Amino acid sequence: MNEHGEVLLIKRRNPPLGWALPGGFVDVGETLEAAVARELAEETGLVTLSVRQFHTYSDPARDPRHHTVSTVFQVRASGEPRASDDAIDAAYFPPHALPKPVAFDHARIITDVVQGHADRGK
Repeated sequence: MNEHGEVLLIKRRNPPLGWALPGGFVDVGETLEAAVARELAEETGLVTLSVRQFHTYSDPARDPRHHTVSTVFQVRASGEPRASDDAIDAAYFPPHALPKPVAFDHARIITDVVQGHADRGK
């Protein structure tokens, strides 16, 4: 979230369509932290200043394409978001006024971040 308590989302170019947290897949030989910085830069043009791991989400139903495990990071970044690569738009939104539709389980992840903890029981 930025200094105004807003969350950065990208509008996906590829299915499943909708708004999502910036992210992607880790390249061979890449750390998770390096992947976070690379994906954020590729999709939004933002420069990562720091990352802090939040939680890993692994529900097999969270991605309709296949079983995908996602480790979520809270990122401090600089710059103004501009869509690029897999994103056709990038913007900040208040957590209580997210655009529709939100892809995957990202609305739940945003709620967990706002509440300051992941609902590890579900």
